[in-house]
Amino acid sequence: MVPMNGANMVKTTWIGDVRRGSHDGASVELMGWVKRARGNNNIWFVALRDSTGTIQCVGKRETLGDEMFDVLRSMIIETSVVFNGDVRVDERADGGHEVSITSVELIGPVNSERPFPITEADMLVEDEDGELTYGGTEHTLNHRHLYLRTTRATTMLKLRSSAFGAIHSYFRGHDFIEYQAPNFVAGAVEGGSTLFEVPYFGKQAYLTQSWQLYAEAAMPALERLYTIAPSFRAEKSRTRRHLTEFWHAEMELAWATNNDIMAHGEGVVRHIARTMLDECEEELTYLERDLNLLARYADNPYPRMRYDEAIETLQGKGVNVEWGQDLDYSKEKVLTQDFDVPHFLTHYPKVAKPFYHRVDPEDEKYVLCHDLLAPEGYGEIIGGGERTWSEEEILQRIDEEGTPREPYQFYIDVRSYGGVPHGGFGLGVDRVVSWLAGATHIREVIPFPRTSRRVTP
Repeated sequence: MVPMNGANMVKTTWIGDVRRGSHDGASVELMGWVKRARGNNNIWFVALRDSTGTIQCVGKRETLGDEMFDVLRSMIIETSVVFNGDVRVDERADGGHEVSITSVELIGPVNSERPFPITEADMLVEDEDGELTYGGTEHTLNHRHLYLRTTRATTMLKLRSSAFGAIHSYFRGHDFIEYQAPNFVAGAVEGGSTLFEVPYFGKQAYLTQSWQLYAEAAMPALERLYTIAPSFRAEKSRTRRHLTEFWHAEMELAWATNNDIMAHGEGVVRHIARTMLDECEEELTYLERDLNLLARYADNPYPRMRYDEAIETLQGKGVNVEWGQDLDYSKEKVLTQDFDVPHFLTHYPKVAKPFYHRVDPEDEKYVLCHDLLAPEGYGEIIGGGERTWSEEEILQRIDEEGTPREPYQFYIDVRSYGGVPHGGFGLGVDRVVSWLAGATHIREVIPFPRTSRRVTP
């Protein structure tokens, strides 16, 4: 009989290590899931996967015996198994290695009447908007919990993990302190129309759009602080770059200018690109990303362009835009066509930005802010700048916009008791990963995407 209890199992051998040659000529125990299977009455080929890769395993009736061979043949896609076998080098096999199976243990069978619902045909297809995308059909989105097992989804999640690690290492390497802010807030950071209102014990509360206001409260205490946290915006946008729940990497820095903040923005993005190249070359190659292109993003400086110059450029290209307008994605996309690395867009008009942006003392029509725009049509990945830091100025800016003071009293207090020049930025982690991975849609790079049309599974 073939044991099926899976008791006392500890995994010690990973397929990725076998593929890298760490077990050549050795006997190994592999634990994983059936990705593909084929063969005949006497020999059976199984592509076995785990989180580190896929390897071909070969079982023969004459080696396994009739009972065990028949168990092997019964295993369909996503059956979980344990194979014991001998590793041999075979240049014809994917990854240059193959495992000759000597024993089989079936752990988690799959009912043949309910086979794994995600097929190769479900991968690159037209989504609900008629555009080609990976995993973008209602079928794959309804089965997102299973779609995560596909090679492409797994690859994206590994790149995502690399990006998160890079962000932490950059800020900790520059002596920033990790700091957490609340997700339930009383007021808006950006436009009130994009707030998710939630009931809160008989009171009105919202899901946060950003940690910024609460980071500024801690700025006089910690001076250099950062976070990676979810943010929420009730935008009904149906573009390939918007989610209603997304992840922000944000920083706040005391005694800083707009130029100082941009230097850190450039630094962290270049660090993410370099870390991905160092840690995830195999994954990027699988996605057919140009490694030289990513090296350019990692190693070259990012140019800067003022808002006025951007308006002139857009108008020169026939784009209908007026001075004072904020620049939406369609205009960002046009601007990025002239750059082969990310570039900063600085000095927006005061009328286009919220009250917390500091007015440029050299020209009060502008504020000391910036956006970082990614090439290849991905657009804004960072928004930041200097903050209005004196009590007099913040009250003036709040009143100019007709914003009630009461929800922001704690924010005003930061300026009332020893305000100092400071600034920060918010980086859209999902957008950065989407850009560096060359994803067809931002939902590719987050496990369970939340959009205006989907809150399940």
